[in-house]
Amino acid sequence: MNGNEQLMQALRLAVDPPDEVSVDALRNLVMDDDSGRWDIATTAEHVRVSPHTLRYYERAGLVTVPRNAAGHRVYDAAAVRRLVFLTRMRTSGMPISDLRQYVTLVDRGDVTIPDRLDLLVEHRDTLRAQLAQLQLALAATEYKIAMYGGATQP
Repeated sequence: MNGNEQLMQALRLAVDPPDEVSVDALRNLVMDDDSGRWDIATTAEHVRVSPHTLRYYERAGLVTVPRNAAGHRVYDAAAVRRLVFLTRMRTSGMPISDLRQYVTLVDRGDVTIPDRLDLLVEHRDTLRAQLAQLQLALAATEYKIAMYGGATQP
């Protein structure tokens, strides 16, 4: 593979990563059965965060979790769906203050949909700018790896 082909391969990898990211992949993280209930350990495992993080989100007012008769948290489908959203937004760098604002808007009802949309569009634009920078950094890294005789990842 010549230098131009290596650069093109690096750019392709930066723009089209091999691992699929989709809405369906996110849907697989949430329970579909509204009658289901999960304890904190099961919820943490499915949402891929620690129980400590789930407790923090509750203390921060981002999610309300009912308790059973023994006082243990019981996560229903609505709480899990919210947690999936919250954890994805935190992973993407959304500040807790913005998440609080978003949750407050959601709790106020459909009248706040335009405000929620504005917040999410702003975050999306920030993510797109960050992704563009990361793609350039990945392309530069892949190019250098190729130039040093290393194999680029398909």
